[in-house]
Amino acid sequence: MIATLLRLLALTFALIALPAAAQVVADPAPPKPVRWSIAIHGGAGTMSREAMTPEKEAEYRAALDRGLAAGIAVLERGGTALDAVTAVVITMEDDPHFNAGRGAVFTWDGTNSLDAAIMDGRARQAGAVAGLTRTKNPVLAARAVMEKGPHVFLTGEGAEQFARANGILEVEPSWFYTQERWDQLQKLKAQKLSAYDVDHKYGTVGAVAVDSEGHVAAATSTGGLTGKRWGRIGDAPVIGAGTYADDRACAISATGTGEFFIREGVAHEICARLRFTGESAQVAADTVMLETGEMGGDGGVIVVTPDGQAVFSFNTPGMYRARANSDGLKEVAIFRDDGPGGIAPPKVLAPAPVTPPETAPAPKIEPKL
Repeated sequence: MIATLLRLLALTFALIALPAAAQVVADPAPPKPVRWSIAIHGGAGTMSREAMTPEKEAEYRAALDRGLAAGIAVLERGGTALDAVTAVVITMEDDPHFNAGRGAVFTWDGTNSLDAAIMDGRARQAGAVAGLTRTKNPVLAARAVMEKGPHVFLTGEGAEQFARANGILEVEPSWFYTQERWDQLQKLKAQKLSAYDVDHKYGTVGAVAVDSEGHVAAATSTGGLTGKRWGRIGDAPVIGAGTYADDRACAISATGTGEFFIREGVAHEICARLRFTGESAQVAADTVMLETGEMGGDGGVIVVTPDGQAVFSFNTPGMYRARANSDGLKEVAIFRDDGPGGIAPPKVLAPAPVTPPETAPAPKIEPKL
């Protein structure tokens, strides 16, 4: 009898405790904090406070802030690093302050020739395009190549055809026209200067990011060099030179004298140092940029790692740059002394490229408003 009563009491207590236990199991786990980091650039070069009016400086800081805000908006809502860098570069391609998309420099023949690349660090997928003349946002064409095509790198009319077939918006070539860029070409020709003499900065734009899942991505877009000829392509669309992303190491976007960045394989070299030497992002970036400088190349890089490091490294007097993260960091900088990243200038300067003899004046291009 006593044993029976004890069993009944035990059963009663078990039934009373059951709802509480079920409630504990049913409670959802607390959400993981959304952690992310992003860095962007709008080119590196001889920007100085003396040569830039306060009004122009304010314009560039606002332009950088708009680009950064586009990426932050994606990452704050838990979006991917790939979507974040795409959003940044689209914003900067549409901004005439930068040498990418609208506002791109002119070739020797008076046209705009646009290059871009994008890379996803998850599986090291990549897409790149070069020599575009009508695609409004080359970074979208590069992403279409990565996601919808069998190849990595497309150029010229073939790249435009692929972009068109995949619904990427086309515009009239006059969309890319700005008076400042046109005047730079005329000055280069009239005074027989090099691209480096008329435009003392590399206005390439780029973004790197790591999202809340720890995946990294990079994107870069450019109009190249003022007065470029013979279908010249720089480092921006070259995977491993101006653009690279690998979840095992980092994501990188570069800007500078593209020929040297290609020869050094700057973006991949920095990632390799992170993987195989255990160096921090800053040390790896500085080391490779110093080597590039010793070859005669100048410019800079932005780097983001899966653990959230976001760094700059440049050997020029200035670099349009910005970064932010989920811990509250947010900064925009232009000059060497108003933010991090400046390192020693190139030890060996390459001779200025010789402008080829002029064969015909570049045609005047009027914007269609």
